[in-house]
Amino acid sequence: MADPSPRPSNAVPPPLKRVAFHAVAAGLTPLIPVPFLDDYALRQVREQAVRDQLQERGIKAPDKAVALLAGSNEARSLGGRLVSYLKAVALFPVRKVFRKVFFVLWVKDCVDLTSLTLHHGYLLHHALERGDLDAASLQGDAPRKVQDAIVAACKELDARPINQALRRIFRSSRLLMAEATRALLDPKRGPRVPDREGESAEVRSLTDRLLQELWEERGYFTALEEHYVRHLQGDLKKTGT
Repeated sequence: MADPSPRPSNAVPPPLKRVAFHAVAAGLTPLIPVPFLDDYALRQVREQAVRDQLQERGIKAPDKAVALLAGSNEARSLGGRLVSYLKAVALFPVRKVFRKVFFVLWVKDCVDLTSLTLHHGYLLHHALERGDLDAASLQGDAPRKVQDAIVAACKELDARPINQALRRIFRSSRLLMAEATRALLDPKRGPRVPDREGESAEVRSLTDRLLQELWEERGYFTALEEHYVRHLQGDLKKTGT
């Protein structure tokens, strides 16, 4: 029986498709109209993203390790907190200039969350590929060391090219535009009724576009991997492990 044909070198690896899907799902959580529920949904998405990557390798991690690797305790950006606050107190401005400011903040929040989840998910995938985490090490201090290296690597690289691409993607999102228009022009209508089929198609579309951008920036992500490895090895040398 002939061996299956190898994946073309320019094809996106299947695990990265799942990373991109979870990144988009995280980026859409600001559209949840109920204050503070969006933060809960974000935490659930990011933790599920971690579990999925581990389960692909037959690894079941303790909840504490999952929460740590998902960055569940990391604070949201100032723009994200402001958007959540506006939803909480229902202060949707009616003046045109404030509508524009609010929409810009909303898009920025979507971009920030997608970018964060994408970077962390990509580097977690790289860490697992390298063997930096396994069932045994997840019980100890390895999750913290890996997460610290991921955070440090992300801080060092200029993510503007990635974020600019994400901004273009979200600004053209029909779902984001429709929800922002509803919230700003008619906030008294209350939460919208979700269109599951339409939203699933939108998530797939955004994920496909994100994958195209991600694969065009392979050099950036290669550099990200190198920064991660350097920080992880530096931490291991300091601790002598």
